[in-house]
Amino acid sequence: MQLGLGELYSLACTLCWAIAVILLKKSGESLPPFALNFIKNLLCLAALALTLLVLGKSAWPGIPHREVALALLSGVLGIAIADTLFFKALNVIGAARMGIVGTAYSPTVILLAALFLGERLSPLQLLGVGVTLAGILLVVYTKAANTIDAAVLRRGALLGALSVALMAAGVVMAKPALVTQDFLWVVFLRVAAGVGLMTSIVTLRGGWRALFVVYRGVRHWGAIVIGSLMGSYVSLLLWLAGYKYADASIAAVINELSAIFIVLLAAWWLRERVTLRQSIGCTLALAGVVLVVLAKPR
Repeated sequence: MQLGLGELYSLACTLCWAIAVILLKKSGESLPPFALNFIKNLLCLAALALTLLVLGKSAWPGIPHREVALALLSGVLGIAIADTLFFKALNVIGAARMGIVGTAYSPTVILLAALFLGERLSPLQLLGVGVTLAGILLVVYTKAANTIDAAVLRRGALLGALSVALMAAGVVMAKPALVTQDFLWVVFLRVAAGVGLMTSIVTLRGGWRALFVVYRGVRHWGAIVIGSLMGSYVSLLLWLAGYKYADASIAAVINELSAIFIVLLAAWWLRERVTLRQSIGCTLALAGVVLVVLAKPR
């Protein structure tokens, strides 16, 4: 199997994101989702600004207004709104159910990429997508007691599906700008838009005092900073680089492997037990990704 640059970036992104999730699972338990997401994005924005300065790219590169608007809208949808909806859905329906809802991500990207970017997957690649999603479902699915009211469950699932759709729309929207314009500046604009909206939300709700109180109570800042930078700055750059150098459809399928890496790292690092079903799911998901990449038109 010959992996292209985009596929390698996407694969590295999934591993990096999985490591970040494991770190934040242990170190970020004292922070509410919004507070953790906000500091994560602030750190990412600062790291991107420093990167632009160090690389001598601090001068505005003259990105056309249309691409600027797309990058900003992509950040608002994919970072501020989608993440907020994701965490709200996570609180309503739980991690296991949200993991199942999250498998809608790559099919949504594939559909949007076909409609707006003209990308097409071969029948063999579509089969690989199906095999990958089946494997992911085996990994994340758990039989939980039906303790959630049906109406609440539907609302949570709808919020989760909407968050996934907005994430997919955001990355498909940003892909043309990522390909044609300065990569780092497009990423910076995208994160800045997300941070800007979150800052506006805190300001309008008068929540700065409460947010600072939450941050003062944190004991493991080192792990939170490392996990946040791994999960936002490093993985974000790798994630969008994957979309820059590979078809959005293929990058999205490879990104699904993050669930597999999280399970494997949790077993190795956190000593969590891996069931036979999860082992079969990991094997299926990896086989599906291999099929998607192998069947890529040359």
